[in-house]
Amino acid sequence: MTTEWTRGEFAISTDPGRIDLDVVHGFLTTCYWAEGIPRDVVARSIEHSLNFGLYTQGRQVGFARVITDRATFAYLGDVFVLEAYRGRGLARWLMGVVHAHPELQGLRRWVLLTRDAHELYRPVGYTPLAKPDRYMERWAPDVYRG
Repeated sequence: MTTEWTRGEFAISTDPGRIDLDVVHGFLTTCYWAEGIPRDVVARSIEHSLNFGLYTQGRQVGFARVITDRATFAYLGDVFVLEAYRGRGLARWLMGVVHAHPELQGLRRWVLLTRDAHELYRPVGYTPLAKPDRYMERWAPDVYRG
């Protein structure tokens, strides 16, 4: 199911055909959480996620993706708005749209990782882990370095 929301000159769409892989990969390959990520890995991650592209005048300017079973759990990742479009409330709008998506209602747990965007996520209900001692991870920080 493809859905679209509009606000002024901006639109958010879940249409996978609208995703500009050059924009998404271009941002992710230089950000702290996915530095050096190969283009084919980004393409594969998009293929297997529920994606939200943020657009203006036919150009992609933001992105978020949700990895989910659409029943119990969701992981929110790769959220960004290009620098030239920040400060307009677009990231907050994007978060509102993501969390209101009809296929993502009634989930028991959402998780995400952030170094510096806590204030973006708190208003939509994110808090520090209630029981961090129950979480484990399998982390390969150098996986994208050859």
